[in-house]
Amino acid sequence: MDKILNVGRYILPLSFLLYVGLHLGKPEVGAAFVPDFIAFPLFWNYLTAMCIALFIISAVLGKYDKLAYTCMSVYVILMAVLVHIPRAMGHEIGAEIMAENLAREMELEMVNVFRNIMVTGALMGFARYVAKDDRIIG
Repeated sequence: MDKILNVGRYILPLSFLLYVGLHLGKPEVGAAFVPDFIAFPLFWNYLTAMCIALFIISAVLGKYDKLAYTCMSVYVILMAVLVHIPRAMGHEIGAEIMAENLAREMELEMVNVFRNIMVTGALMGFARYVAKDDRIIG
């Protein structure tokens, strides 16, 4: 049973590959999530993709993995606070969204807030109980 459960050590970080693919495959979509008060949204989109890829590599290889999980948990909770909560309140959702779709978009953003909180908890748990390399964060 432990051999099966050990696969979870790889499932969580590898699941973030989807985000790397989305950031690189459709950069304009990722850039649309950058808040209006932050300049150069495409730059932030590509930087985010690179940081997520580095997190995945670090977590899978087990090198600086505690630092990687901790930094990723900070990033995910910041996304909830800076992006998804304002959008859940109806801010920064594109004007092209029709009024009848606005409520649906706001509801989906609230789901994103809950998802980000859950993922943050998982990342913190991995940082505390799974990560082995504590050279930077003891």
